[in-house]
Amino acid sequence: MSDVAERTLVQEWHELFARHAAVFNALECRLQEQHGIGINEFEALERLATCDYKCRGTDLTEAVHLSQSATSRLVARLEREGLVERAICDQDRRGIFISLTDAGRQRYAEAKPTHRAVLAETLPRP
Repeated sequence: MSDVAERTLVQEWHELFARHAAVFNALECRLQEQHGIGINEFEALERLATCDYKCRGTDLTEAVHLSQSATSRLVARLEREGLVERAICDQDRRGIFISLTDAGRQRYAEAKPTHRAVLAETLPRP
């Protein structure tokens, strides 16, 4: 790889990383201020809301882009807040289903317009 190509590649990475940080931080701040949840909590609620209000723990881990242990801690926090509940999968006793509670559906519905507004403010459109 030439020096110019390498510098261009690294510059593109820095720009992408900066853009991600700006959007993530704006979402984190606004969701926390207005709804008492962070971006990871919102992403989990959104995933659950878009998969008929319940999904397997492994599917949620993939959706929120966290490690399995971090997702487990996230679900535990949401469960303590009464936003989700866990249940053993009847077909596979090792599997766990996570589902939204009524309070979780309500919090998601309230936070969704804020999430979308921040995205519209921070992500440039063509």
